[in-house]
Amino acid sequence: QVQLVESGGGLVQTGGSLTLTCVASGPASVSHYGVAWFRQAPGKEREFVGGIKWSDGGTQYVESVKGRFTISRDNTKRMVTLQMNSLRPDDTAVYVCARDRQPRRKWITSDSTSYVDWGQGTQVTVSS
Repeated sequence: QVQLVESGGGLVQTGGSLTLTCVASGPASVSHYGVAWFRQAPGKEREFVGGIKWSDGGTQYVESVKGRFTISRDNTKRMVTLQMNSLRPDDTAVYVCARDRQPRRKWITSDSTSYVDWGQGTQVTVSS
């Protein structure tokens, strides 16, 4: 099993930036698994933000964050990073990372039921 812990959230003004990190701990390795970021705003359903493949570092993002958010990973540090730029008030949410339940998946899935080991999340608030 893997424990995922997010950090880096906070309060930022519109147009600002934040860097979220997702660090894995526990006996199991995450290097063979894709990792995704999801977010949930008050009163809204959980939304796939983006993900990164286990193999070549390929990424996929929801349309609303393309060009503003970047996901990267460092398997030696067991860390996945979500760099968020040009933040907007509608980015306000709790951001959570999770691990793909299937090892070595060749694509990134946006289906939340495909993910396990969800972290507790970190709050991101963007003021207007």
